[in-house]
Amino acid sequence: MSEYKTPGVYVVEKDAFPNSVVEVPTAVPAFIGFTQKAMRGTSSLLNTPTRITSFAEFEILFGVAPPLSVVADANDASAFLRDGIFILHQSMKFFYDNGGGPCYIVSIGDYSTASPTSDMFTAGIDTLTAEQEPTMVVTPETCLMGLSDWSKVAQHALLHCQTMQSRVAVLDLWHGNYGLGPLVAPADAPVSNFRSNIGTVGLNYGCAYYPWLNTSILEQPAVTFMNLSDDLRKTLSEAVTKEQTAIYAAKAGAPDVPADLSGYLKDVKDGTASPTGHAALMTISPLYKQYMVAALAAVNVMPPSAGMAGVITRTDNTSGVWQAPANTSMMDVVSPCVNITHDQQEDLNMPLNGLAVNAIRSFINRGVLVWGARTLDGNSQDWRYISVRRTLIMLEQSAKAACDAYVFAPNDAGTWSTVKAMLENFLTNQWKAGALAGTKPADAFSVDVGLNATMTGNDILDGYMRVTIKVAVTHPAEFIVLTFQQQMQKS
Repeated sequence: MSEYKTPGVYVVEKDAFPNSVVEVPTAVPAFIGFTQKAMRGTSSLLNTPTRITSFAEFEILFGVAPPLSVVADANDASAFLRDGIFILHQSMKFFYDNGGGPCYIVSIGDYSTASPTSDMFTAGIDTLTAEQEPTMVVTPETCLMGLSDWSKVAQHALLHCQTMQSRVAVLDLWHGNYGLGPLVAPADAPVSNFRSNIGTVGLNYGCAYYPWLNTSILEQPAVTFMNLSDDLRKTLSEAVTKEQTAIYAAKAGAPDVPADLSGYLKDVKDGTASPTGHAALMTISPLYKQYMVAALAAVNVMPPSAGMAGVITRTDNTSGVWQAPANTSMMDVVSPCVNITHDQQEDLNMPLNGLAVNAIRSFINRGVLVWGARTLDGNSQDWRYISVRRTLIMLEQSAKAACDAYVFAPNDAGTWSTVKAMLENFLTNQWKAGALAGTKPADAFSVDVGLNATMTGNDILDGYMRVTIKVAVTHPAEFIVLTFQQQMQKS
């Protein structure tokens, strides 16, 4: 207390209330991948976690989409595939269209990178160690790499999340556009390869979604013949020439293809830029239009992780982190690449090894819905559900941040009662919001701290203040069973 030496009136203010616990943000994903650039003014942002709040800000700092390239599927000559792995720009649009908000971007290179490696992604993940805010780790481009590269990055992301204890990894399946049936070769089977290569570390800090999705993120004229590979352009030019020759041969007095059309077809074959030719061919040639529709569909096939990060963000903002991000639709999605049946989802959701894969399914009159809410630790009663895992992360990190103010405070009853009151007030508010289960606060949580309760005399001498918090987190009603039975007529 101050010693007063001059006569007068002095005002002394005393705190009437303890410090409060502030709920930490719960939906701040960190995306790691390749961008056109990584510059803020003259400063490089390469391998630097950078916080953004909108898709427009992403384009200002990290540039626009890469040139699209479409090739023929080696396993199916009639099908097209995207060439290359650079889909982060498209993934960010997917994220924001599904309700995304603030996030972090770690650019690990630009589009001139000839041979992307898993080490580039793992190094990018490691840069997030110094950042406390991110709550999700997303690497959508890795599932377009080889299986060994994908596996290395996925395992590293799970290890990172387990080490940080403040975030989860949202994973895609390698070859997630392949089906589940016996016709799929074992080397291409998405689920079995996922479970064989995901490892055993940090499973309760990760979740995975299947299958990949047919989206409408890109629209025409995003794809023209200029985006096709050389072989596809030549095949297309020859096919359309044959089509148009047959059409004009059937017209009396006009047996030959007009010169301008011949010029357009030559532009297609030679890869000469001709926006006019593309527009003309889209109008007069059904076959050309069919090719362009198929090519656009190929570049719109997306792994679901970025969209799911947006769904999780939207769910957190509208309902709360304790609400499972499931039984909800996804924006920009036309259909899943693979239609999953009820029987097929049984193995996805409840495998013997617990490595659950959350399904995205199409339902009649309901559209495409996220139909799973499990972590990769499906056999655990504690960490089976992603909403439970993320709720505990929020509670733990919020309490941890609030208790920082009491490091080096006197380890006595005064501090203990203050900390206990602070934590109880926070947990009471969480119970009122719906995060904790129980008809009254005493059923929802308990906070214990004190000598002979959580600490011994030696703990105090060694500088330890131990606080034990128990919470009853709400669990999703994954299975609703309706029981019907006939009864005798009573009147």
